[in-house]
This record gives sequence, structure tokens and C-alpha cells, in this order.
Amino acid sequence: MSTYHLDYLEQLESEAIHIMREVAGQFERPGLLFSGGKDSITLVHLALKAFRPGKFPFPLVHIDTGHNFPEALNFRDKLVNKIGEKLVVGNVEKTIKEKNLTEQKGKFASRNALQTYTLLDIIDEYKFDALIGGARRDEEKARAKERIFSVRDEFGQWNPKLQRPELWNIYNGKIHKGENVRAFPISNWTELDIWNYVKREKIELPSIYFAHEREVIHHEGQLVSISEFIKPDKNDIVTKTKVRYRTVGDMTCTAAVESNATDIDGIIKEIIATKTSERGETRIDDKVSEAAMEDRKKTGYF
Repeated sequence: MSTYHLDYLEQLESEAIHIMREVAGQFERPGLLFSGGKDSITLVHLALKAFRPGKFPFPLVHIDTGHNFPEALNFRDKLVNKIGEKLVVGNVEKTIKEKNLTEQKGKFASRNALQTYTLLDIIDEYKFDALIGGARRDEEKARAKERIFSVRDEFGQWNPKLQRPELWNIYNGKIHKGENVRAFPISNWTELDIWNYVKREKIELPSIYFAHEREVIHHEGQLVSISEFIKPDKNDIVTKTKVRYRTVGDMTCTAAVESNATDIDGIIKEIIATKTSERGETRIDDKVSEAAMEDRKKTGYF
């Protein structure tokens, strides 16, 4: 009698589906953070496998900074309409006005720190006790410190020194009133795993992930797209370059990479050859300090 063994993508998929079902089973009011980027799109695909033919046991939640790439927003709305699930949108622009928050200054001013206020307000408004996110440990060293079930205190804060052990596939979702959990089903995946899975499952992604021509500014070795939020100065070097995006954050703090990869096979070849993580190569806001991401996470960033 032959025995079937799961390949590594099937193992990752099985683990992620198990984690999603654990979230649905252990929490009363979970949500799934969804931005229209490749990782959150993968989460939605996994959720379809985990819960269809039924409806999702949670809404999709997007914290809209107002500086998003239009390709990602359009894809977000298209996918939500296609699958017929609920989308909750928190507006950072609204939060800035209501709380009289001070925005960063400068050409590459980011709202990443400010979106934490909106996220915590959304958690309070909808009484979410768990949020599923698409963070992966290979993205950044602060991500690598995080457990799959990561507890936040009643103020939404994360303490990397106070985390629960996770033995085998047992996840402890017990929390006190006011606390919540961030759950990361694809924590053990790599960027290459995501793309291999996207290829195998034939998952549609926004066009921004594939090579296309853009006018970009050359800034400290990075290629930053000109937009309504990023205007070139007289000393900027502006070129029309064929680029793609490895990660999709705000237009103000996400750089592109020069690329000729117009299909998934080409992207996979580039990822195999690169020696730099996607955030390390493309996220301007992570370069503010050695602990930029960890500092944001401690105050409530997902």
C-alpha cells in the first residue's frame, strides 16, 4: 500500500488552514487584516479553503492610510466583491483629524506609525479579540521574534519578552478582558514560498507586482515612484525605469526594484538570486533605525 506524503507547500498550507480554524474556534470576534497585497491575498485564498462553502467567520479589515497604491486598492475592492465577504475600512486621514495627530514631515513622510491609532480604534469599535495578519518571519528581524499567536495587552502593546511557548501545533488563545491576539498563519512561509504557492494555486495578484515602466526617483540606492505624494526636487535624478514591487506598503515609503520579470517564473528566478529581504530592499521607513519595526509593534502596529 502506497503512502502519500505532503510536499512542503501542502504542509505550509495545511498549517495555515489549521491556524485559521483555531482562530475561528478560540475567539468570539476575529478579523482578517487585508490590504490588497500578495500576503493578505494569500490569506484570503487560504480562508476560502478553510471555510467554504460557508461564509468567513470574520470580516476583512483594511487600515487605509490614504497613501496606498491605487492598484492595490482597486484589487482589494475587486476581490471583496468577487468573494462576497464583509470589508471593514479604518481611515487614517479621519483619525488624524479627529485626534489632531501630527504627521511626519519631509518627502518620504510615512503614516505607518499613525495607522496604529486607527487600528486600535477599529479593534475597540468592533470589539475584535483577534486579528489575522500576513506577517512572515523572514520579512524583518522584529517579525522573527513574534509567535504565531501574539498577545497584545489592553493598550494594544506588544512585549517581545513576554510571549507564550508554542509547542508543536498547540496555540493558546486565552486572554484577559481588553487584550487581543494577532495571529500569523503564514509566519513560517518565506517570500519564495508565497510566490511558489501563488504559481501553484493560480492566484491573481495586482499588476504592480510585475515589471512595468514608472518614473522613479533615485534615492539612496532605492527607486521611489513619483506620485501625488512624492514630488521630485531639482536635485533628484528622475528616470523612466522598468520596475516591480516586492512588497506593497504606502507610496511614500515603499521603493520598487528594477526588474524585467513580467510573469511569476521570472519573479521566482529573481527572488532565488537576491540576497536582500523584501523589506530590507524596499521599505524606506524600516531604515529610520535598527529597531524601527519593533518600536512600531510595541505600540500596537500589526
